[in-house]
Amino acid sequence: QVQLVESGGGSVQTGGSLRLSCEASDNPYSTICMGWFRQAPGREREGVATIDSDGVTKYADSAKGRFSISKDHAKNALYLQMNSLEPGDMAMYYCAADHLYGPHCTVDADNFDYWGQGTQVTVSS
Repeated sequence: QVQLVESGGGSVQTGGSLRLSCEASDNPYSTICMGWFRQAPGREREGVATIDSDGVTKYADSAKGRFSISKDHAKNALYLQMNSLEPGDMAMYYCAADHLYGPHCTVDADNFDYWGQGTQVTVSS
């Protein structure tokens, strides 16, 4: 089992920035691949970015150039730096983790078994 706790959400204006954090329980096996996903009301959960144990990152097209995913392996913590936020980024953001390698560590929510409770991001125009 892996416990994931997100923080850092909040309200910003268009063009603003937020940094999300996810603290993971000490389970290196099940946190080999970690990622950020989001879900807006009435929409399906969608991938934002993932990072694997080698530091390889993958981004959804909507996040490329604006968001940056990183991981502190010593703390087993995951981060998402979000810049140039737009109203379309407004959603509940979730941290996810699983034992995934290579092409399986990707922005596909179906690949992940462990999820946090989410942190809300609100962007006003």
